[in-house]
Amino acid sequence: MKRLKGTMVIELTDEVTGEVETITEENMVTNAVNNILGQNPMGVFYNAAGEYDDRVEWNGALLPICPNMIGGILLLPNILEEKANNMYPASGNLPVAYASNDVNSTSNTARGSLNQTESKALDNGYKFVWEFTPSQGNGTISAVALTSKQGGQNAFGSLVGDASPFLLIRRCDIGGLTDAQKVVLFDGVEIDFNKGILYSLNYEGSVVDIRQVRVPVFDIGLNETLDNSIYKLMKEDTITPTTFNFMDDTYNVYGTFLDGHDGYWYGFANEQNSSGSAKMLWIKIKKDDLSFTEGEWTISNAKLMGIGFQQLDSYPEREVRGCIRGGYLYIMAYNKKGIYKINISNSTDVTLLNLGFTSKWKPLGESGTCQLYMTLVNDIIIGGDFQILADDTIVHTQGSARLGTLATPLMQYGHFLFGYGGSYGNEYRYAYLLMPYLATINNLAQPITKTVDKTMKITYTLTEETVV
Repeated sequence: MKRLKGTMVIELTDEVTGEVETITEENMVTNAVNNILGQNPMGVFYNAAGEYDDRVEWNGALLPICPNMIGGILLLPNILEEKANNMYPASGNLPVAYASNDVNSTSNTARGSLNQTESKALDNGYKFVWEFTPSQGNGTISAVALTSKQGGQNAFGSLVGDASPFLLIRRCDIGGLTDAQKVVLFDGVEIDFNKGILYSLNYEGSVVDIRQVRVPVFDIGLNETLDNSIYKLMKEDTITPTTFNFMDDTYNVYGTFLDGHDGYWYGFANEQNSSGSAKMLWIKIKKDDLSFTEGEWTISNAKLMGIGFQQLDSYPEREVRGCIRGGYLYIMAYNKKGIYKINISNSTDVTLLNLGFTSKWKPLGESGTCQLYMTLVNDIIIGGDFQILADDTIVHTQGSARLGTLATPLMQYGHFLFGYGGSYGNEYRYAYLLMPYLATINNLAQPITKTVDKTMKITYTLTEETVV
């Protein structure tokens, strides 16, 4: 059995006086790397899919552990809870600075560079040396954590790049299923990873269909595969609302369902409006007994984008343009300059969050017949070129196409993110790793402040010893 030990030395050098402030600390190691290596939900790390399915190349992307799975550094403004299962910072404590296992050639001033001369593998570990110029990495630092090389590029996203937090580990072709079966997967709102069940909701005719589909997560049946080539519907229920429905016009059916993460699923339907007040139909479905309430909101002077749609036309289609967090629905304003935050239990409680810029309002992946515009990861709402932190602070990001053509929101199990989607007849199940994890935790005895008149050098030595 291997046990890791880390020692960190921070040197802040005043550019004017030459005075050097030195801080030395030791770290604790979290379960992040062990969990990734030890867990294998849906068999994503097995070579158990089609010949041409995309899958991660372990050597180079993740191995050797140093400098890949551990190849970056995060510097945080507040201390971290020292627990082995604390593996991601809360959105109120996002890094003020970071660095990867290479030289920063971008304009991102939060990012430093690896000193490639002094950094090296040791007989019993690895020595990292990172450097920050006077203009880089400025702010208050109370905690330091090692992370992956991808996590050290832009942390959870920046104006320079926002694709690096997500590492595609498997794209599994599900084109062998029927269109009707694909629609059920694309209408997924939640995976119960412990039970191995995907829950799928859609409005068809005059009823809401609630389907449960078997997904092998941690166990596999005698007649099952790991590539979704076998579709097994476990249960189907219907409920009949009297007010709620998916609005439609000549071309589209408007509406979608979302997981409330509170014991309920929610359905919403609206057409975008550029003037007047917004009208939205809604339904709230209790997960354990399928009892429901429904109604219609009139939101005074609100101009909303549509919440999305899901349907089977020439191909299975779905767009998700909103997100639920903490009992509130978040949906883009029609002018793309703000996000409406609507209390699901009290639609008069409405706040317009100003983005501070006009969003490109593009999906998180490439444009296609399926498009995901907003999704919840940890406690952060991820949009195309913005993030909404837990306190509703807006972070402007680059807006790159970082995911596949997803129909579903991302469904999270620890470090792993899953979703279904496709475009024009090419349909897949996607699996990603969320890379800005905390591999170690190192709280400083006292916070330090990096300013524009100082350089910073961090020497982090990680060693391993065999424990009998």
